[in-house]
Amino acid sequence: MSLKPELYIGLMSGTSLDGVDGVLVDFAGDTIQVQQHATLAFPESLRAEFLALNTGTTDELHRAALAGNALARLYAQVVAELLARSGKATHSIVAVGAHGQTVRHRPRDFDATGYTLQINQPALLSELCGMDVVADFRSRDLAAGGQGAPLVPPFHAAFFGTPGVNTAVLNIGGISNLTVLRPPGGSALLGFDCGPGNALLDGWCASHTGKAYDDNGSWAASGQVLPALLERMLAEPFFALAPPKSTGRDLFNREWLDRQLAQTTSPQRPQDVQATLTELTAQVCADSVLRHAPGCDTLVVCGGGALNGCLMQRIAARLAPKAVISSEARGLPPLQVEATAFAWLARQAVLRKPIALESVTGARGARILGAIYHA
Repeated sequence: MSLKPELYIGLMSGTSLDGVDGVLVDFAGDTIQVQQHATLAFPESLRAEFLALNTGTTDELHRAALAGNALARLYAQVVAELLARSGKATHSIVAVGAHGQTVRHRPRDFDATGYTLQINQPALLSELCGMDVVADFRSRDLAAGGQGAPLVPPFHAAFFGTPGVNTAVLNIGGISNLTVLRPPGGSALLGFDCGPGNALLDGWCASHTGKAYDDNGSWAASGQVLPALLERMLAEPFFALAPPKSTGRDLFNREWLDRQLAQTTSPQRPQDVQATLTELTAQVCADSVLRHAPGCDTLVVCGGGALNGCLMQRIAARLAPKAVISSEARGLPPLQVEATAFAWLARQAVLRKPIALESVTGARGARILGAIYHA
């Protein structure tokens, strides 16, 4: 007997600022089946606006409100594309999970609570799509004393966890984060941000080649790692912090990179800096695995970084003989993982299921994450 579909849409626009990924997911019978995937690139003007809002600009309230409207319209286009490709009707979708665009992330700063800010306009998205929308996933965890990030480790456990197998999941988006499904000491789950992923790589590549990203890491592969620069970057205090910890472009931005470059006297060809940034991402990711998941047999890699062959090779070389594989080998292509995670998080909110993130974010207990905007 076939089960009645339980359809959700997940939308993700990450720190890399390359665009929106959307998935249509069926959770019938508590299985997780991605039925459709669609993507839409950011217009360059909107990408530039988000970068400006991340680092501070003039008239921020006005500009952030309009950027939220523009993002909601992009989200709505992706939703429409998913429905068109799948042949599904609007009323068949239970809800849309829309994460929004993170422009500030300062957990526990200033007043011991801090804040995290995702630009979004879920009310407009609900109006445009005629569907329930779940958004604002991070703020309840923050209110409960947590970091508000990363939120995807429980989904990683639900999708990639295999009984009796020591697995870790590494997401390399703009920022990299690690999920340890069976951490040492018997903790149920461990997850945290490792540090930069693609954000510095993409920004440096764009400014020197005009290309949005280093395709397969080929430009980095043409350069040489600069040991003095790498040593200086690895001295960043964030890397030595114990979990729970999270970060973003608030720390790892072009100004941070320029400071490292200014304090390094060795000659710096652009391709050598790219090679060094690639090695930085590889080291902080691999060292996080070695430190916090020494017993893991397999590292599953997702996000855009999984498509960077040079980066994957460098991570694998540092972790040998552990297996380093793409999430596609486990049934979910790298660019679909985070969007699927937010479809899953939306479903948890609709079903009023608290999510236990104490060992990940440091929150005081399980909380229902997300606010629902009804159609």
